[in-house]
Amino acid sequence: MKFLTQNETEMVHIVNGPVNVPDIIDKLTNELSTEEPFYVMDIGDIVRKHQAWIEKMPRVVPHYAVKCNDTEVVCATLAALGASFDCASKGEIAKILALGVSPDRIIFANPMKPSSHLRYANVNNVKTMTFDSDIELHKIRKFCPDAKLVLRIRCEAEKAQCPLGKKFGCDPVVEAPRLIKTAQSMNLDVVGISFHVGSGCSDFPVYYKAISYARELFDYAKQLGYEFNLLDIGGGFPGDKGTSIDEVAMIVNTALDNFFPDKSVRIISEPGRYYVSSAFTLITNVQSKRACLNPATGVIDRMMYYLNDGVYASFNCILYDHQLPKPILKGQYNGRTYKSTIWGPSCDALDQIIETINLPELQVDDWVLFENMGAYTIPVASPFNGFPLPKAFCYISKDTWEMIDQLTTLADESLCNTSTSDLVMNYENVVCA
Repeated sequence: MKFLTQNETEMVHIVNGPVNVPDIIDKLTNELSTEEPFYVMDIGDIVRKHQAWIEKMPRVVPHYAVKCNDTEVVCATLAALGASFDCASKGEIAKILALGVSPDRIIFANPMKPSSHLRYANVNNVKTMTFDSDIELHKIRKFCPDAKLVLRIRCEAEKAQCPLGKKFGCDPVVEAPRLIKTAQSMNLDVVGISFHVGSGCSDFPVYYKAISYARELFDYAKQLGYEFNLLDIGGGFPGDKGTSIDEVAMIVNTALDNFFPDKSVRIISEPGRYYVSSAFTLITNVQSKRACLNPATGVIDRMMYYLNDGVYASFNCILYDHQLPKPILKGQYNGRTYKSTIWGPSCDALDQIIETINLPELQVDDWVLFENMGAYTIPVASPFNGFPLPKAFCYISKDTWEMIDQLTTLADESLCNTSTSDLVMNYENVVCA
């Protein structure tokens, strides 16, 4: 199993002692050119999130949602820690299999799958997959007839950053029983129920409601001769700095105790932003500025700043993930504040990061930081207008590195199909700080 192989946009550094992100940012901003934005990633943040998950929801096996942040350093870290994966396409499946992950640790959790992707999953023994329609059942029977099917129901939170119910999930009361019957008539193996309350959920009691619906469908399927053994509670878990899964964990654990006390039922989930949001800090630079005068008074009444990253790159999260990035100024600022607008670097007027915010006056080449930038940013970014995408400087403490390296070695030895020396990362690919 590979762990943290280096490529040109992900540079891994091992440090003695704890990873101090502010100190690292100070160092890099003194050394690097102001021309290009970059990320600082704390790998230990992902490790701590995984440990917290296991402690707080021990029955729920996390299947990381690859679409959230598909960088190799993220996926390899989680693979080494023993997490499983939620993949939405053959490209994501290929990426995870290339890390040495067993196909039984993957759920193909896209209810609408192209036929070629189904064929790919079948050839590569990725058998567990979701569905929510008759048409999908016919495709699966044709291209992956021995699939382990998970019926996705709709039970959406009233408050979610990205609602998903309009696109995916069948009605749990009317449609779900009919689809289970249809699958049975087609000799397909349905093994469980899944749901997704919506990405960035803040309505945690909805998990209890969804798990209760799942219980009813487990019981209904049993009447038809099925013995469901899998419940997928989806994603929606918070991941920003200062957030916690304590409340949602309490609700989920209570629901599982009430509705699924039988530990033979396997419980999985699809967390994405939970794992990666707070692990990434984006560092941008003021490339240009403009002072806007009030035409009546001739006095400056607004400042406009142009950063070297925008909505076509890292800040696509504003358009596609409904995020509200909060700038952190690097340095000491005094004096008057102005109503300010922050723009990205492209020629498109849609490339607006923040419409109005009160800021002290910034200067060209000043650094501006954005925390919680690990979720739904990097995978969607494009080099529109020819502007380069940010590199990621990834940091890990020596103790954490050695712990994960040992886990990886033990996992590789258990496979017994290749030597550990062929699988474990060559330390020449790492920069030791």
